[in-house]
Formats: sequence, structure tokens, C-alpha cells
Amino acid sequence: MSTDVLLLNRNFYAIQITSWQRAHSLVYMDRAFVVDEQYRTYDFESWLELSQAIAESPSGFVHTPTIKIAIPEVVALKVFERVPRCEVTFTRRNIYRHYNFRCCYCGKRFPSTELNLEHILPRSRGGRTDWYNVVTSCIPCNLRKGNRLPHEAGMRLMIQPSRPRWHHAAALTLKSPFPIKRAWQKFIDLAYWDSQLED
Repeated sequence: MSTDVLLLNRNFYAIQITSWQRAHSLVYMDRAFVVDEQYRTYDFESWLELSQAIAESPSGFVHTPTIKIAIPEVVALKVFERVPRCEVTFTRRNIYRHYNFRCCYCGKRFPSTELNLEHILPRSRGGRTDWYNVVTSCIPCNLRKGNRLPHEAGMRLMIQPSRPRWHHAAALTLKSPFPIKRAWQKFIDLAYWDSQLED
């Protein structure tokens, strides 16, 4: 039984992946409704009625002594409109993804096993560990630069350090340890194609 549920805002934009328990609670408390693949919506009573009539559910059922209720794949909030803005977490994985597995000095792509995290201003010289001072570097470039500034080593950055912009559709794809469900894809695609681009 796959228990993750895609949570939409009231405009049907994907905003979060949540647990089936929270999804059922939101529907039961009339704060959300279930959305099926044809964009039909169900409140708690109509979803419960439908659950009794179907034999199979992609995400399974919750059973009580007297009833069964299908675990929805997608629910939409009734009042929440905005898409939350978040910061991209400063992690090794996110740094590698941000620089597309490229060495910021020579510009070539490498597998993650052949990349290091490189402090432009070395920590021993007061360099901070943040988006604006840490980039990816291949091992040869990292060894060449050593404990110096790039210009002191006769090097220059081909890719400038920057903080990545958070994109909620991409974040949703990465948050769940499970594959994206087929029923979710159209909502995640919608969020990707219809989100306003920033300068």
C-alpha cells in the first residue's frame, strides 16, 4: 500500500506530499476534498460512499469493523491559494545538482565521486560555508587551487557561485522517497509549466 498523498492548493497547484492520515483528516474536517484523475471532487461523505462501491484502490483502503475507505492519491485544500516559497537546503546533494555536477573551475561534468566541495575563500582564511563561497570542483582543480584564492593559483571561476532558486514542482519530485504516482504527474506538470518565471 502506497501511503503518500499529493496535496494541492485550491487552484490545483501541487504544494506538498503528505501522509494518508493527514489527507483523510483534512477531508473529514471539510478543509479539503479528494480529487480523482478526471478532476472530479469528493467531500468526505461522497468519498466514503464511493469507497464502499469500488473493489480496488491504487493506494489501498483503511478498514474499520464496519466500513472501508479508499486512501486518496490527491487531495485539494478548500481555502489555501498561495504556493509556499522555501529556501533550497544547503546540502551536498543540492550543491551538486545546482552546479549540474560540473567543476566550476574547468567547466567539465564529472560523476559525484570525482567532485569535491570547494571553498572559494578557504575556511582557514575566514571563508564561510554558504551558497556564495562553496562550489563544486573536480579533484585536479581542487588540488591545484589548494589553500589559495583562485587568482593566487592562476585560476578563475567559469561558473559563478549563486544561491539556487526554489521551484516547488521540482521540490515535490525530490521530497518523496517513492516514485511519482501516475495520478500526481499531471498536477506536478501543471505546476512546472504554469509557474511564473523569475528574472
